[in-house]
Amino acid sequence: MSPETTAPRSLAEALRARDDASLSALLRSRPDLITPVPTDLTQLATRAGTRASVVRALERLDRFTLQTAEALAVAHDPATYDELLGLLAGDDGDPAVTAAFPHALGTLRDQALLWGPDDRLRLVRTARELLAPSPQHPSPTGLGPTVGEATAGMSPGRIQEIVAAAGLPSTHDSVSAVASLSALFSDRARMSALLDGAPAEAVDVLSRLVWGPPYGQVTAEPAGHLRWLIARGLLLPTAPGTVVLPREVALHLRAGRAHRVTEPAAPAVEAAGHHGPQAVDSTAAGQAYTTLATVEELLKEWHEGGPPVLRAGGMSVRDLKRTAVALDVPEPVAAFWVELAFAAGLVASDGEADERFAATPAYDGWLELPAAERWARLASAWLAATRTAGLVGGRDAKDRTLSALGPGLDRSPAPEVRHRVLALLAELPEGSSPDPDSLLARLYWERPSRGARPAPEDLRARLARWTLSEAELLGVTGRGALSAQGRALLGLPAPKATRTPPPPGPGDRLPAHHKRRTAVAAPVTAAPHSPAEQAAAAARAAALLAPLLPEPLDHVLLQADLTAVAPGPLERPLAETLGVLADVESKGGATVYRFTPASVRRALDAGRSASDLHAFLAAHSRTPVPQPLAYLIDDMARRHGHLRIGAASAYVRCDDEAVLNEILADKRSQEYGLRRIAPTVLVAQSDPATLLAGLRTMGFAPAAESAEGDVLISRAHAHRTPPRTAPEPVPDGPPVPDATLLGAAIRAIRAGDLASTAPRKEDPAGGRPGDGALPRTSSAETLATMQAAVMTGEAVWIGYVNAEGAASQRVIAPIRVEGGFVTAYDHTADEVRTYPLHRVTGVAELADDQP
Repeated sequence: MSPETTAPRSLAEALRARDDASLSALLRSRPDLITPVPTDLTQLATRAGTRASVVRALERLDRFTLQTAEALAVAHDPATYDELLGLLAGDDGDPAVTAAFPHALGTLRDQALLWGPDDRLRLVRTARELLAPSPQHPSPTGLGPTVGEATAGMSPGRIQEIVAAAGLPSTHDSVSAVASLSALFSDRARMSALLDGAPAEAVDVLSRLVWGPPYGQVTAEPAGHLRWLIARGLLLPTAPGTVVLPREVALHLRAGRAHRVTEPAAPAVEAAGHHGPQAVDSTAAGQAYTTLATVEELLKEWHEGGPPVLRAGGMSVRDLKRTAVALDVPEPVAAFWVELAFAAGLVASDGEADERFAATPAYDGWLELPAAERWARLASAWLAATRTAGLVGGRDAKDRTLSALGPGLDRSPAPEVRHRVLALLAELPEGSSPDPDSLLARLYWERPSRGARPAPEDLRARLARWTLSEAELLGVTGRGALSAQGRALLGLPAPKATRTPPPPGPGDRLPAHHKRRTAVAAPVTAAPHSPAEQAAAAARAAALLAPLLPEPLDHVLLQADLTAVAPGPLERPLAETLGVLADVESKGGATVYRFTPASVRRALDAGRSASDLHAFLAAHSRTPVPQPLAYLIDDMARRHGHLRIGAASAYVRCDDEAVLNEILADKRSQEYGLRRIAPTVLVAQSDPATLLAGLRTMGFAPAAESAEGDVLISRAHAHRTPPRTAPEPVPDGPPVPDATLLGAAIRAIRAGDLASTAPRKEDPAGGRPGDGALPRTSSAETLATMQAAVMTGEAVWIGYVNAEGAASQRVIAPIRVEGGFVTAYDHTADEVRTYPLHRVTGVAELADDQP
């Protein structure tokens, strides 16, 4: 049988010839085609040709595959394999393009953007419309219309004039004249001879138009060299004052290339520096510990309730600045930590009338986890989040400021870009950090913008840069290189082998042109998608990180200057108690705490006695308790509670009348309206809290008491939101279907296609049903045909209306007919089903060669 008879006549026929594995690959790469599941392959082909689906598919092609599609859009329709290869490789036949071309062509075919055999390659019509050149939408190739397209509407006389001026014989009709002119422009030898006689200025004009844009402006009286070009059709008028360079002429001047620069191979990601893997992992572990400390400090700052929620949502600029000051980081970094806690479900709005941000109940559970597991949860949340902290402070489409924790920060490509950036780091030698520019060039090649090069503010480029900085902050990378725990977080295996790295140069950096690999990198696989895979990857990352994190300490070093030095992370009970008893003075590798009268009083207010504090310090200090600190505690304990303040509006009582006399004599006490009502009692017009704070600023150490006369213990109130779930990422299109869904979808599509394409005999009414038309037979005829099919074991075609009134056509093999029901194997559903006969609109026999 000849190729012409076997070649598919449509995309649907091409899909029908595919096996299940090929259809599965198509639906996996273009999941929008399966939402909802098509009824048959014709509907699948129609959906694959819709504009939205084609645009989405084109946006996911790599640079060379997209260039192949662009070249096919300017080739003849249909094109041959050699013609298309010539447009990419040029007349000289670039060997790199020739080698990469079959894969690009196969990708387009697999994506259902191209169909037909190699001698009749056709681009899906919608893709051709998107990529073919037009005055409104120039082609990325820079090519203009063909001679036939540019001369459409031109008078026959003018066409004959052009043919004569080009040295071609005249013809009897415009069609043959245009064909003759196209053949001339496509013939390399004849075109070279024609251009040899062109004025030098004319050749210069052609050189300016050859790579696009192909349109130019001319005056009503063009110069002689322009008239020479226009007369021979080398420039054709498209509108008054506008001319265009025909596609055939441009291809001759380009030596057959559709693109100025063809990029058949992905650019390599250069290594900017090399570090020992242990140094990378240790640095990343240090950053991971800083991540945990920073998130805990943020939530401790919001322990009693965080900043209020703006009416439009999010934090105010002022509150973000305060948070940045509290964390001692720049505002963009503070926004990242806030968004990270939100993505992990540790922060949310409380939903009250006076709405504020606060820690969620999940934060308390998170604190109880081992440190490595807490980090893995944060890193996993960051990797999957679509909220992008780097946008904070920018403007949305309506010129509104984008605020931290506010709306408008979701960017669907963010997770995919993060995964891809880290996967590219994994392809580098172990311990190597990337050159950012080469990394961005690689990302652009893999997902180019249709048209020109991306702008500096291209979203994917910004996401990639933010990924590099955020991964370093989190400890996913160390010194710019992917850490072991970062590799595990991606679900990648550890490098299988490592060779001795080259001797480090100055600054332990490699020159940019250095190409040697220092490790055999593991193959980069797809990131884990299912929750179980993500959980397993997070657990493996936590297991690798745990030995690298410092062990919590149970001691501090007390010093004579009323400070305590924590040489590392402290155990939680010790850190919490010390945080009440002293103020943090400095952070870093070691944390310095300072004891002050106010901090000691804070501990006494929390219910600690002087003996408790002495015992606590003695038990947790590797150095003797300094005498000045012991004196400070004893002095504050002796004075603490000597004065008592309660509610009158407020009162002050003290057994020592001299102290009350001192208070009354102090001019600063006049604002509280104090007066003596008993030798040991003063009353005030101020409320107890104001009076308590005021006397403390005057140097006294009063204690609040309850209505029963007991000293009130002051502890920070932990404010928590109601149970909240972490924000769901905004998907970038439909999710990738799993194997179970794909299998079921393909069975349904195949069965539906069988029902819609099975050849049928003429129905009993004498007519042949049209496409989509249900068969119509009487009840008696339906019953008789069904019973006959049971006896012969043949399949039949039926029309069926379900309980919801939806009509469908099915191919069934009846097994039993009784009680007004037919039990049959339904080829459409690929299972045995029972149908009420009164819902069958009609039945028709299939052709003899059908099952």
